[in-house]
Amino acid sequence: MPTIRPATPNDVASIHRFIGKLAEFENLAHDVHATEADLHDALFADPPAAEALLALTDKDTPAGFALFFHNYSTFAGKRGLYLEDLYVAPQFRNQGFGLALLTRLARIAQERGCARFEWTVLDWNENAIHFYKKIGAQILPDWRICRMTKTQIHSLASSPILNP
Repeated sequence: MPTIRPATPNDVASIHRFIGKLAEFENLAHDVHATEADLHDALFADPPAAEALLALTDKDTPAGFALFFHNYSTFAGKRGLYLEDLYVAPQFRNQGFGLALLTRLARIAQERGCARFEWTVLDWNENAIHFYKKIGAQILPDWRICRMTKTQIHSLASSPILNP
């Protein structure tokens, strides 16, 4: 039976390693620039930018993690829970760790009065899509993520303001 608990500062190295493995799986390792110090600051600042849960085996071996934070829905008039990353190491998949992490997150969302619990999934990750549908998640086909990284943010922020 998986144990799910909030991450502690001692878990930062494991979570950072899992983030690297997730990035490799998604073919995005070149985009990972976060250091363990960055992660520690995000999770344990006052207030924290994000929170994390760790999944442990019965021998207290880290098996996976979930990193999440709150967003806000103007339509619902309430905050939501946004799952940024969910990762279970390959040797621990199909053993209930992913379901245990998602169940704990759903309980956190419920306890905190969240109107929504949301995350993204890559369109080619058929195993994840099947799993998410199986637990009752809706895959929203009409929505696309819009993203700006540092270069685009700088460019837009540096553009002339039309209405000062």
